[in-house]
Amino acid sequence: MNRQAQSAVLFVLGAALLHAGLTDLYLRYVKAGLRPLVLAAGVVLIATALATAWYEWRARPKEQGREDEQEHEDKQDHGHGHGQEHAHREPRVSWLLVLPLFALILVAPPALGSYSAMRTGTALQQSYGYMKLPKSGPLRLGLADYAGRAVYEHGRGLAGRQITITGFVALDHSGAPYLVRMALNCCAADAQPVKVGLTGQIPPVLKPDGWLQVTGTYTAKRTKDTVNGGPIPYLDITEAKPVPTPHDPYDETWNN
Repeated sequence: MNRQAQSAVLFVLGAALLHAGLTDLYLRYVKAGLRPLVLAAGVVLIATALATAWYEWRARPKEQGREDEQEHEDKQDHGHGHGQEHAHREPRVSWLLVLPLFALILVAPPALGSYSAMRTGTALQQSYGYMKLPKSGPLRLGLADYAGRAVYEHGRGLAGRQITITGFVALDHSGAPYLVRMALNCCAADAQPVKVGLTGQIPPVLKPDGWLQVTGTYTAKRTKDTVNGGPIPYLDITEAKPVPTPHDPYDETWNN
């Protein structure tokens, strides 16, 4: 590619990053806290593309003058066999580099789901500390928050309380249901699942990757993840209802 083409590609890439950062598309790639960096990267790329195009536009008259002089010298030297070869044009195949950019703009990748979750060991980790719970009343907790309290605090503050959590459904090879949330450290490439087993009044039909909001009570029941042997707590559910996929399908607060 020549510099004009390079600046065009930089501009398109910067525009794609701005588009992702100004919509929820960026959440399919990185966690919400990195949105300012995505926008900043888009601005820098666009500014670089415009600066490159401006430089090339300013330099074009000088280059054209040098080319005219060289062509004149070539004509004079042609009879003596001293002609120089003209520069070859860039191969057109290099424009295929633009295709991933259009894929980024036009095709939003799906969030990681049950297929990845059941082939990856649970990433549940002990937190440095949990926020204080209200002393009474129902609790609405993040899935990873419930799992951490159930395993590492042995359900302290959870027993006898009505608890509501949300996640997507995953089924193991035996058909046992789990509620899952994928946890991010930085971006979707490092996403790992946190799993909660379901017991009690389980709906008769569960669709993998469907999102559920379940309400139930803490149970001391545990199992080990078949992939990495990590702990998986259970929730004894009394009610379950489908919910839409959240705008941010990843849980980025699991290791706080």
